[in-house]
Amino acid sequence: QVQLVESGGGLVQAGGSLRLSCEASGRTFTNNAMGWFRQTPGKEREIVAAINWSGGSTYYADSVKGRFTISRGNAKNTVYLQMNSLKPEDTAVYYCAAAERLRPVVVREGFNYWGQGTQVTVSS
Repeated sequence: QVQLVESGGGLVQAGGSLRLSCEASGRTFTNNAMGWFRQTPGKEREIVAAINWSGGSTYYADSVKGRFTISRGNAKNTVYLQMNSLKPEDTAVYYCAAAERLRPVVVREGFNYWGQGTQVTVSS
């Protein structure tokens, strides 16, 4: 059974940092693009960052460029999201996702596997 498990969420003050981790199990994702999305109540789930199978190509939403960094672990079954200079508007549930594609995927429909999400709350 394929599982993606996020961790690292929590409460942080504005300007602070958090590092989210996503561990995949049940199969290998060495040849799969992965990504991070976020969602707030009443809004669509939106892309935050995406990364290709090797880690050599990335995509960031304009709202997080220069503040967030997506990366993959050496075993490629782990993906991270380093979040710096956090703002209250970054508050959301953050989801990890994996796609059956090599290149970065930036639309929700392009992903095949999803984690359960981890809450990030940024206080002002």
